[in-house]
Amino acid sequence: MNAKTQFKLSSADLAVLLALSRTGTLALAGERLEQDASTVFRSIQRIEKGIGQRLFERSRSGYQTNELAQQLTAAAEQIEIQLEAARTMLQMRPEQVSGFLRISSTDTLLHGVLAPALQQLRVLHPLLEFDLHAGNELVSLTRRDADIALRATKRPPPHLIGKRIGPIRVALFSAKSASVPAANREIAYQEQDWIAPDEALPEHPSVIWRKKHYPKIVPKYRVNSILTVTEFVARGLGVGILPIFLAQGRADLIQVSEVLDECQTDLWLLTHTEARHLRRVSTVFSYLAEHLHLD
Repeated sequence: MNAKTQFKLSSADLAVLLALSRTGTLALAGERLEQDASTVFRSIQRIEKGIGQRLFERSRSGYQTNELAQQLTAAAEQIEIQLEAARTMLQMRPEQVSGFLRISSTDTLLHGVLAPALQQLRVLHPLLEFDLHAGNELVSLTRRDADIALRATKRPPPHLIGKRIGPIRVALFSAKSASVPAANREIAYQEQDWIAPDEALPEHPSVIWRKKHYPKIVPKYRVNSILTVTEFVARGLGVGILPIFLAQGRADLIQVSEVLDECQTDLWLLTHTEARHLRRVSTVFSYLAEHLHLD
């Protein structure tokens, strides 16, 4: 056979080759293509004539692909995969997004603020996947160690895009079962065991406040997170300064001081300027900016 130089193999031609290679007969290939066997036969003749080479060996058992046909059908399978992916995208609701998203926060913010918001987000966008990093160290949004960060700070970095969620208010708490006298609490505080994250978070506002107002107090328990402070206080091991959003609603904790204004900081939702253009990042950022609450 001599190939015609103007012949151009189409995606429809590849679909015919793929159907015949998978079924081995004109009749079954026609069923897959919703064509009759004679139409499939004419299509194969036209393609072979166009490329100037045979693609199938005919026998009583059916049509067997040669090496060139196998290469063409491999390409056809890749096109088929891409078409299926495109059809799936069309079937998705326009508001659905998919992909992998990294969010960084502290364990306190992860459990007390972020987790409740993610419950509804999972329903709205079930195709999203999350890598949640909880730690006191700051990850780099610039290096894309995370797509979104949730952080307590008064001054977010100027090169990041941020949304202020609200003030993080704190107070001194004890276990509800503990006996912290209502009268003369200033003395009572100094008689209680304290739980604090001194070594882990030496610049934490609660640590700075306690050292300023109660310099003689040495914590009985030094822990590495505010979440651990919360659980130790709830077990009656001592008093500790806790975010009100984390302690409110718990039957095992009681607030034993006024709100400590000197300890107040702000909760910020942050992302990098380049990351905001990614649909999955902008969608999650906008959702969290609207649904994160501290009260």
